[in-house]
Amino acid sequence: MKSLAIAVSGLRKAYGDKVVLDGIDFEVAAGSVFSMLGPNGAGKTTTVNVLATLLKADAGTVHVAGHDVATATKQVRAAIGVTGQFAAVDELLSGRENLQMMADLKRVESGEQLVSRLLERFDLAESADKMASAYSGGMRRKLDLAMTLVGNPKIIFLDEPTTGLDPRSRRAMWEIVRELVADGTTVFLTTQYLEEADQLADRIAVLDQGRLVAQGTPEELKRQVPGSHVRLRFADLDDLDTAARVLAGSTRDDQELTLRVPSDGESSSLRALLDRLDENMLNAQEFSVHTPDLDDVFLALTGNKSTEVSAQ
Repeated sequence: MKSLAIAVSGLRKAYGDKVVLDGIDFEVAAGSVFSMLGPNGAGKTTTVNVLATLLKADAGTVHVAGHDVATATKQVRAAIGVTGQFAAVDELLSGRENLQMMADLKRVESGEQLVSRLLERFDLAESADKMASAYSGGMRRKLDLAMTLVGNPKIIFLDEPTTGLDPRSRRAMWEIVRELVADGTTVFLTTQYLEEADQLADRIAVLDQGRLVAQGTPEELKRQVPGSHVRLRFADLDDLDTAARVLAGSTRDDQELTLRVPSDGESSSLRALLDRLDENMLNAQEFSVHTPDLDDVFLALTGNKSTEVSAQ
């Protein structure tokens, strides 16, 4: 079992009468990607700010990299890196100078060698001496993450790291995140792209109105939402009629000659369904299994459309 990078218990934060975090609990395994999803105002950025020692909690205990964020702030900050949805680079400096500045601030030994390695790793070597103001959005975001890695943090907080990026740049960032985790880094990710959480996260927590309404792997969350079904397409209406009679709870589409049969998607259920077709001498020309995606999960758990997910 992996050790814990983050452990949160009873975390509570309010601003006056407005409760932003209402006693949430979660754990993040070391060397994993943990994604927090939630609609506007759910409390995601507040959670990140507390974990990153930028904001004090009203109640609860929070341990990051084995240290209490309230009493060991210095040790926590030495173990983490934080990057937000807006790249925090100095546009009056080149990419190399931005990285060198971070290396100097963190008093990294062999800083020039580290800077060169990071420029290569993030495919910025050719643009290293250009002003950051000339960088594209994707390049700035990569430079920002490279700057975050100076000092070799154990845990990285990525608060909407791909907001506003084109699909190619977004996928490039995904690959970088996967490489970081493969090297043992822990990533705490908030994102407005549900596909991003589905692609990257080992575990997901859904935050709504200051409370965690669900936690689990992407597949576990999808199984919580009704809507899994098997879609069968038949050659003619006679076969469709027969199948509709023998498969209880199914929904038919006469024009498409298809039948939608509720199913949990597990192999035993699928085997039983196919056996039932064989018993009635029925043959489906097409057969496919459909399960809810994270959009369905998000909508079911929060009552919000995925487009309303944001960083707050």
